[in-house]
Amino acid sequence: METLPELLEHFPPITLAEMDGVRLQDRMDTKYVFARTLLPVVLQDMRPHYRLLVVDGERGGRYRSLYFDTPGLRDYHDHHNGRTLRRKVRFRQYVGSGLCFLEVKRKTGAGRTDKHRMKVPAIAQALAGEQAAFVATASRSTEALVPVLWNGFTRLTFVHRTRAERLTIDLDLRFSLATAPGQEAALEGIVVAELKQGRADRGSPFAQAMRAHGIRPAGMSKYCVGLLHLLPTLKHNRFKPVLRHLGRLRQAA
Repeated sequence: METLPELLEHFPPITLAEMDGVRLQDRMDTKYVFARTLLPVVLQDMRPHYRLLVVDGERGGRYRSLYFDTPGLRDYHDHHNGRTLRRKVRFRQYVGSGLCFLEVKRKTGAGRTDKHRMKVPAIAQALAGEQAAFVATASRSTEALVPVLWNGFTRLTFVHRTRAERLTIDLDLRFSLATAPGQEAALEGIVVAELKQGRADRGSPFAQAMRAHGIRPAGMSKYCVGLLHLLPTLKHNRFKPVLRHLGRLRQAA
């Protein structure tokens, strides 16, 4: 069996500049969560259809994020309570390239995600001035926000050769609390894939591969799951199926 780096060498590269035409800031997102042991087979299925983002010769990059929420964790509870209109606010740093953005993601109804971002010099521990104004405008809320959760992961980014379709595959997820950096949790043996399309299309080769392997779409918020691994007393009734699924995958890894 080939190693992960060897498998990735089979994918033709795509550059950041070439990806500009497939940004899909307003899009349909479909998540899949599966065991890392299945990843080599899935990558084999993908080879005829996708290109892989390569930056400075690296196939895959390390990402680091800091999520903000209200002091009462309103965004977490909105997600837990199934609110159709909800948001996430975070800084995201692309570790290898040094790029950093402040991002606001809003669920706008009918399953669509609207994403706004602004380039920033570095991750900040507080929102103020231009950054606070950007978040207020993009999220349509002036509530005060505080840093809550760090997360880090390795991401592989694929772009379909001909379709307006992107796919991210995240590995080695780790979490820590912004107020207690020494308190950490990890999702070992888990792959989180997210298919991003202008409109939902079951003809996607990746979606077809998932169906062939018996993997159904599964909502999983990194922010919510990370918080629950570090603050297990949070209300989480709606997330119990996700946590059980993750537990089964980790046992099988």
